[in-house]
Amino acid sequence: MNLLAATGLDRFNPAQGGARGMRIAATGLLVVMAGLYLLARTLERPDNFWGYLRAFAEAAMVGGLADWFAVTALFRHPLGLPIPHTAIIPRNKDRIGDNLASFLRDNFLTPSVVARRMGRIDLAAAAGRFLANPPAKGRLRAGASRLFADVLEALDPERLGSMVRYGLAAKLRGMAVAPLIGQALQAAIAENRHLPIVNGIIVWADRTLDANEALIRGIVNERAGAIMRWTGLDEKLANAILTGLHKLLSEMAADPAHPVRAKAEEALRSVAERMQHDPEMQAKVERLKEEFIDNPAVDRWMEGLWESARAGMLRAARDPEATMAGRFGEALRQLGTTLQSEPRLQRTINQFARRAIVGAVDSYGDQIVRLVSDTVRGWDPETITGRLESAVGRDLQYIRINGTVVGGLVGLAIHLVDRLA
Repeated sequence: MNLLAATGLDRFNPAQGGARGMRIAATGLLVVMAGLYLLARTLERPDNFWGYLRAFAEAAMVGGLADWFAVTALFRHPLGLPIPHTAIIPRNKDRIGDNLASFLRDNFLTPSVVARRMGRIDLAAAAGRFLANPPAKGRLRAGASRLFADVLEALDPERLGSMVRYGLAAKLRGMAVAPLIGQALQAAIAENRHLPIVNGIIVWADRTLDANEALIRGIVNERAGAIMRWTGLDEKLANAILTGLHKLLSEMAADPAHPVRAKAEEALRSVAERMQHDPEMQAKVERLKEEFIDNPAVDRWMEGLWESARAGMLRAARDPEATMAGRFGEALRQLGTTLQSEPRLQRTINQFARRAIVGAVDSYGDQIVRLVSDTVRGWDPETITGRLESAVGRDLQYIRINGTVVGGLVGLAIHLVDRLA
């Protein structure tokens, strides 16, 4: 049976009075025990039961006062007296903050612990359920959007952008692009999907020839001899060259079976084959890829791509109603359905999330626990005392009540043994 109910003090409702109500209950019980002791002491006779009540009340006062002293000594000096080893929490708040930070670091914010906990969490499935059936309104949807926007804004854009660019570049460096290009080109040729590209090249060549006609005439004039220039043959030669090239390009554009086009397609097939099987060609493509990645213009392009993506995510997070509407919302719902039905994709996303969170804990765990320690150190003694007392005050007052009742029962048992002896 609950000791509070056994004493009849369950009429004090902790939900109504909180810690203050429980303090009144504990103090009231102590006053009741004092009154009971005085009454029993007055009415006690060798042959009546008041001696038992006196023993109960006397021991209950001792137990209640002892627990009152212990509870009070945690937060302040009892009766304002500077008794040694009292006001424990205010005097040791800095050490408490350091120990709390150490506890968090050693038991929660270590990569092994976080990895073990994350292994039991299916983030991909949870995200899939949320995206597939997003709540129409409510705190969860608004809170998730606000949290996502706050996280994006809180992270250092430059550092995060550098991480994204580095990750993308590392992914490209580790990818063998030559076989992929060769396979794509071979498939395009087999399905005649290369024809628009060839036609586009022919059109581009014809326009380039028109744009550089003066340059070609100048080259012919420089290479021609003085006699040819004096007789005007250089001009006729330049006209013949330009006319012949335009005619060739026009015939190639009009005739899909033109021999030059056939030669070009044969060359494309050869390139596709070499990209897949020729180590020398693959090495050349890899060198071109490295030069492409190291180009500052490409780095700026990836930076702009990330900034555009970040701005789009922020707009979507700030306006969840617009985000979940239209084609974009339908795409998100489709993504949610896919996340729930594709175990392989779930494993990939969960593995990525686990690695990202474990990496963040490994990189920023010390800063997090230092924040806890510095925050506690910054509190004044009254603040930390008030916050801790409001958090556990009710339970501490239960200790006083239970101590009073248990003390009384122990005193009663001792008195009973003494009388029987």
